[in-house]
Amino acid sequence: MTLEVAWLLPWLDRFLWVLARVGGLCLVVPVFGATVIPRRVRLGAVVMLTLVLAPLAPAAPDVLGASGMLGLAGQLVTGAATGFVLKLVFDAVQFGGGLVGQGMSLGFAEVVDPQAGGSANVLGQFYLVLATLLFLAMDGHLRLIALLADSFASLPPGGSAPGGSALGANGLHAVLAFGVQLFGGAVRVALPAVTSLLVVNIGFAAISRAAPSMNLFAVGFPITVSLGFIALWLSLRSLPGAFDALQGDAWDLMHHLLDG
Repeated sequence: MTLEVAWLLPWLDRFLWVLARVGGLCLVVPVFGATVIPRRVRLGAVVMLTLVLAPLAPAAPDVLGASGMLGLAGQLVTGAATGFVLKLVFDAVQFGGGLVGQGMSLGFAEVVDPQAGGSANVLGQFYLVLATLLFLAMDGHLRLIALLADSFASLPPGGSAPGGSALGANGLHAVLAFGVQLFGGAVRVALPAVTSLLVVNIGFAAISRAAPSMNLFAVGFPITVSLGFIALWLSLRSLPGAFDALQGDAWDLMHHLLDG
């Protein structure tokens, strides 16, 4: 049995178009693009997803030439922008955990963050791990793969979507505008614990006025940390709801971006 080049080239073009979008998404999106996962494993996952999703994509134009290369770059940007929207949700949860750590006087407690390549607040990392587990428990990874599969019908490679096969100006503006969720979502995640710690600090202010000779730096720190852990434990019940609300906004935007 011999393979003809004329039969193989259309499949190769389709594979490369799908690989560009899947690779751009997995390069940025959490879980799939985590740097703690070995590169060979991530590369194998991208190739496997591409092989599974390639038959779902319609016939793709030729990748040879300048227009084909620009189209592949557009697919890469489309996938990366879609993954960046979901990454903002995880960053908001991590930022909210950092705000709780600052309120507990644990801002100095930092650990190595392999994802960002630097150091991060220990409570921020704790919240990030919880968000990752919630994402997997809610089948977010399966929903993301389903979104990718549907995107090749709604926004086919090389199709006549606004701005070509890549995101248009309105899509890029929507992604940038969604960056506000980084701060609004962090406040939503940290608000229960931060409010409780604010009441504790107001109590210390009243004590300092009633007993000025008391050394609040020696007494207040252990009390703040102890009450902070209690507030943290009680406020974790609201984390799934806040994370689900942030995810809902992110999924709506990602569907909008990939609907063409």
